[in-house]
Amino acid sequence: MRTSTIGTARRWSMLVIALTATLCANVFINGVAFLIPTLHTERGLDLAEAGLMSALPSFGMVTTLIAWGYIVDRFGERLVLTVGSALTAAAALAAAFSHSLVTVGVFLFLGGMAAASSNSASGRLVVGWFPPHQRGLVMGIRQTATPLGVGLGALVIPQLAEVRGVTAALMFPAIVCAAAAVISVVGVLDPPRPPRAEAHADTLANPYRGSSTLWRIHAVSVLLVAPQSLVWTFTLVWLMTDRGWSAVSAGALVTVAQVLGAAGRIAAGKWSDMTGSRLQPIRTIAIGASAAMGLLAVTDLIHSPMSVALIVVASVVTVSDNGLAFTAIAEIAGPFWSGRALGTQNTTQLLTTGIVPPAFGALITAAGFPLAFAVCALFPLIALPLVPVDADPLRSRQPTG
Repeated sequence: MRTSTIGTARRWSMLVIALTATLCANVFINGVAFLIPTLHTERGLDLAEAGLMSALPSFGMVTTLIAWGYIVDRFGERLVLTVGSALTAAAALAAAFSHSLVTVGVFLFLGGMAAASSNSASGRLVVGWFPPHQRGLVMGIRQTATPLGVGLGALVIPQLAEVRGVTAALMFPAIVCAAAAVISVVGVLDPPRPPRAEAHADTLANPYRGSSTLWRIHAVSVLLVAPQSLVWTFTLVWLMTDRGWSAVSAGALVTVAQVLGAAGRIAAGKWSDMTGSRLQPIRTIAIGASAAMGLLAVTDLIHSPMSVALIVVASVVTVSDNGLAFTAIAEIAGPFWSGRALGTQNTTQLLTTGIVPPAFGALITAAGFPLAFAVCALFPLIALPLVPVDADPLRSRQPTG
């Protein structure tokens, strides 16, 4: 099947399905962070322990992202999105009805292993069905799945946990992931690609050999995801413990911040299409992320009310680069390597996302939020010289994804 043989509405439906499946997976992956106040007050876990619990889905994802990418490269997006979403729902359901925190942790880890499926599969689905001049925009839209999933989780999970406990709170991601599995099996069409036997040798070649471009993009993304993970994980608990906000008010603000972050990803994607560059906008965003985190640290230290506005700004700026890197990697890697390349991208990012909550939870416990914010302001500055200068896929090669 060629791209031209399906209508515009059907093509855009692929984006909607990719967005939905990834959004639901992120309700599970990131939703556990919104159990931190309940785990802290009702189960007696300190911030480092509760942060570790919230990171278990991310650690689970790290173990399977490349494997899911390989399965996507071999067997297609429909199978991976359907099976992965169903397994995530099953793990969330098992965690909801587990009575031991250890058992809950095991199922959170297993659920993360399953939820990793949506990352490579949904990214390939979008890149495969849209032409190069639209990919920045549509991948930006697809990347809104993460902030929207976080926002939906922030809106629902803290209140469920506060009123009905951890079991009811974990039922929510189980339900939405089950729905995603049904939508995927019914609606996904695998995008076209040439038969392996007819593909050009350059398309089949390992894109990591003889070039540092992909590795540098991975490294940049790791450094930029650290402040993003800090803000996502601890904004709710910061608002409640340091600013005295209620769970409802704090969850609402987090939701607003995530919706704005989703808009930022779309704008960044459109920006890259208009300028013909995936990587130049990343440099600008890195500077903005460092400035936002630095100002947040200063205003929090002096207890300025501006710190609340700045944490919203940081929530938007720190997520805006993700879709750009994801699109560039898929285009550079090509149709026979993009699953594994996207899996590698997410593995490095999720490993960082898994490390940040317990590490910075311990730092916050020992030294407070301002120092943690200040440390995270350094990571984007370190990333700046690592962004490849002459490797933009829209300029350096014809995209093959």
